[in-house]
Amino acid sequence: MKNPYEDIINMPHHVSSRHPQMSIENRAAQFAPFAALTSFGSAVTETARLTDKRITLDEHAMEQLGTRLNILQEEIDCQPEVEVTYFLPDKKKEGGAYVTVTGSLKKIDDYEGVIVFVGGEKVLLDDIVDIDCELFKDLI
Repeated sequence: MKNPYEDIINMPHHVSSRHPQMSIENRAAQFAPFAALTSFGSAVTETARLTDKRITLDEHAMEQLGTRLNILQEEIDCQPEVEVTYFLPDKKKEGGAYVTVTGSLKKIDDYEGVIVFVGGEKVLLDDIVDIDCELFKDLI
């Protein structure tokens, strides 16, 4: 049986005089894997990311928090060092995270419903779940 390409099989490889030859890197890129679902990986990662549920404080915890805020309000001129744990809602999905911040307290703003630290950071009063300070060591 005769090979149908016998007349061209031994001819030299054609090199164009008008078009430059493609580099080996560019030729290899043609065969790189194609990610048809580019955002799928990030969507899976976002879905798998865990968030905490917001807890609701009982009456006793709310009363204790109110007492601590009143003590801090009385001592606000001393700019007491406090440790505040609060709920930070997640911007992308339901839930959030509990964050603890430590710093010197500048003011408690009941009108805006925030506490303000000396550095300017603000925390919503409604999001606070715990406040700790050296002033509370005598409290039960």
